[in-house]
Amino acid sequence: MLRGCFRTGYDCICGSGRRNAILHYGHPAEPNSELVAQGSMRLLDMGAEYHCYASDVTCSYPVSGTFNEAQRAVYGAVWAATLAVEMSIKPSVNYKDMHRLSQRTLLQKMKEAGLFIGDVDAMMSAGLMSYFMPHGLGHSLGLDVHDVGGYAPGVFCKDDPSIKENLRLGRDLKEGMVLTVEPGFYFIDYLVESVVEDDKLSAFVNHERLKEIWTHCGGVRIEDDVVITSDGCRVLTVVPREISEVEAVMAGQEWMVSAACCRQYHAPGPRL
Repeated sequence: MLRGCFRTGYDCICGSGRRNAILHYGHPAEPNSELVAQGSMRLLDMGAEYHCYASDVTCSYPVSGTFNEAQRAVYGAVWAATLAVEMSIKPSVNYKDMHRLSQRTLLQKMKEAGLFIGDVDAMMSAGLMSYFMPHGLGHSLGLDVHDVGGYAPGVFCKDDPSIKENLRLGRDLKEGMVLTVEPGFYFIDYLVESVVEDDKLSAFVNHERLKEIWTHCGGVRIEDDVVITSDGCRVLTVVPREISEVEAVMAGQEWMVSAACCRQYHAPGPRL
């Protein structure tokens, strides 16, 4: 394996079906030995370590090779949130604002998919996304997979009560920073039940649509590693992301990997 990667940066997370909703499913003492059901989704969170530097990549895909309608709706929402963030980040942007952008995008897209009802601003104020994405948007990446420096010295996540999730990165971004963009949408049993039992939160949910999607999609996460450039970001993760790409590769189409394939975005606004 000359010039290759001999080890992973962390214990891999390899769930399927309902287990996709378990954020850190599986560990060395309890291997992921489940039977994968045809028609389910898989979620693989696996990153290689190269010369002591970690990567952190998550891919979600249908076992059958083709997304059904419910899976397509959830995956499409998560991919839209990923793109919204990657097209907006640049130096001086605060990552807490990107976390909120991902939440708002997911709410809007799942409203369009028929799961949510009502005003997105009201959903944000009620904290609805905390029940469907109970983690932060991303974290710093380096010698540790959850690297240091997520907040400026003397600043902590708990200092901002508007952020309910464990957001590991909440500072103004600088050129050269490497971080993850990893929005997700999950149907975690006890959290979904909490929404259904809460009159205020339940009013935002189309319960029939919830049953339809919950049956087919335990959870979806898309995780890219990106480096902040002078006016945007460069995505270091080169894997199939668009629904059409995922389905084509699973049908046998070759996937080319090279540095030239990295996506690059230039955020709007003045260059800093």
